[in-house]
Amino acid sequence: MAPPFGLILANRAVVLGVIKARDLLDIAVAAEQSGAFDTVWVGDSLLAKPRLEAVSLLSALAGVTSRVRLGVGCLATFVHRHPVLFAQQWASLDQLSSGRAWLAVCLGGPDEQSKAQALEHSVMQVRSSERVGRLEEGIVILRKLFAEKNVAHAGEFYRFEGVTVEPKPVQQPCPIWIASNPTGLTWKGGASASDAVVERSFRRVARHADGWMSNKLSPDEFRRQFARIKAMAREEGRDPARLGGALYHNININEDRAAALAESKKFLDTYYTSNFSAAFVEGWTVAGGPKHCTEQLRAYLDAGLGHMALRLTSWDQRGQLQRFLTEVAPAFA
Repeated sequence: MAPPFGLILANRAVVLGVIKARDLLDIAVAAEQSGAFDTVWVGDSLLAKPRLEAVSLLSALAGVTSRVRLGVGCLATFVHRHPVLFAQQWASLDQLSSGRAWLAVCLGGPDEQSKAQALEHSVMQVRSSERVGRLEEGIVILRKLFAEKNVAHAGEFYRFEGVTVEPKPVQQPCPIWIASNPTGLTWKGGASASDAVVERSFRRVARHADGWMSNKLSPDEFRRQFARIKAMAREEGRDPARLGGALYHNININEDRAAALAESKKFLDTYYTSNFSAAFVEGWTVAGGPKHCTEQLRAYLDAGLGHMALRLTSWDQRGQLQRFLTEVAPAFA
């Protein structure tokens, strides 16, 4: 059995001109052949942070891999995509990959995040304030379309009847996770959401999702928050033991930890067109020599984390991957 690690492909790096699209496929193949990863992840954005489109890229990855799961974390454009068309796209991906598709949806950013984010909502004719409702309604629709025929739906944003999407996903039920981090640090520091928003965010996972993906949390924070979500799942009449937990995190392997964090900050600033604080980067990155990185990763797994998606925060993607495979992964074999 492969360790519970996933490799995040830097699909935005293609737009930035740092790597070629073909490099992503080759890196994914190397990751699968190594046996050190059970999943390959890609990111998603339309105009706010342009990159190779997620479902298209995952479909290409389905053709060059045979074992690893294929995940999008998170599908920030979920609220922009009509759920009937997206249901067909995702079911097709699950068929092409023989049941390896892993969907983690999220709200994306609000208008206030950037002008590009506001334009993204505007051009897709979706108000920023509608994101929560569209996400929740979209998940309900996907559940029906993935499993039923002649589906009818009458909601706030979508209305239809007599709809059958074929082919169905190989996976039944086809997993739908929610990615959220309402309590994590913002890039300027401080909590990113009110208590009411945190409550609704966690309740949304407990009510609608097969699992929760988060980021920028310490092992102890993950343990406490996941326990809270599981308690809510029990209140919703669901089995909390069936709820999965994953973290979207960064890693940079370098005996000089300060240099590892400095390179990670430079990478993340460029990748997200931002200027993150040093504290923010440190809280989101496993960094240091192989032994120190191993200890940090083990602390997360000991906290009850079921899966850890790792992004290599260096433009030397192949070099960092090789270091992970030879100097860190063997400790978890």
